[in-house]
Amino acid sequence: MLFAITLKRVILFISGILVLIAALLAAGFEYYLSRPAEQVAPDHVFFVVQGSTLSSVAQRLEKKGIILSKKALLIWAGICGFDRNIKAGDYMLSASMPPLKILNILNRGLVLTYSVTIPEGYTRQQIAAILEQKGLAQKDKFLALTGDPDVARVYGISGPDLEGYLYPDTYQFSRGLPPKAIVDVMVGHFMEVVSPLRTRMEELGIPIEQAVILASIVEKETGCEEERPLIASVFLNRLKNNMRLDSDPTVIYGIKDFNGNLTKNDLITPTPYNTYVVQGLPPGAIANPGVGSLKAVLYPAQTNYLYFVSKNNGSHYFSETIDEHKQAVKQYQIEGQGKENHKGKNKPG
Repeated sequence: MLFAITLKRVILFISGILVLIAALLAAGFEYYLSRPAEQVAPDHVFFVVQGSTLSSVAQRLEKKGIILSKKALLIWAGICGFDRNIKAGDYMLSASMPPLKILNILNRGLVLTYSVTIPEGYTRQQIAAILEQKGLAQKDKFLALTGDPDVARVYGISGPDLEGYLYPDTYQFSRGLPPKAIVDVMVGHFMEVVSPLRTRMEELGIPIEQAVILASIVEKETGCEEERPLIASVFLNRLKNNMRLDSDPTVIYGIKDFNGNLTKNDLITPTPYNTYVVQGLPPGAIANPGVGSLKAVLYPAQTNYLYFVSKNNGSHYFSETIDEHKQAVKQYQIEGQGKENHKGKNKPG
């Protein structure tokens, strides 16, 4: 009986000690978690690379003086069941933040995002350059990914690459994203925009790949929104009449390291994209069109136009016959001393 009472007291005593220790530890953690490394400190952009663990991040935070104890942070993270993998990107952190706040920011993946605008009509090359300039992606890796036909097929696209499917818009991306994540967003946005137009494509019997190629040519031929249905009608009429498209932008796209000067020799040099030489559409899009150019191809103006020539004021003169077109060329390009930029330059196509 005496032994049982003594044992009970010992157990109660040990339990009390354990409770006291736990309380002290909790108080210590509470003190640590609510106590910043410094009372006053500036904000810093703290970059977490792809694949970083909480342990490696905590070690860097301790080394930079943003937190006081890596071990304490990790123990508390374990108690709370926080994820050990940290989302890549830029975090705005400060040594004046309590560690608990820092831990919550990391656990929730509250990365900074950066706005990037992709203009309509930009090519993969131009998009890659913008992303690299913004520090959001390496140009070479982005081009390799978007230029891979196997990657295009993953998105259900049968073209040679993802040119034409990287939808132009303003995006918010965080640093440290893999290029595939950026491409997913841009192609996903394209699919959302095109979704309401698929019924029209089926009505016309135009596969999405052909619609995108034509839209990209329309996009590069004019910056005038009102003219896009007219430009589209010219190319559709030429295709219907088995005429070559004779589109300067397609020639330019097929020239490696184009220097800005399109020559007569360029127009007769065979490339897959030279529509002065090849019949029909080029093998892929020559830019990434906006929805306006896509709609222009699917809802073109009903015309008999086969030619157009720049009026050197941002608009074009449209013609049905080669004779009328030659007169327009003489008026706007030769007599007007304008830069040569027209369809069917000295021939009907």
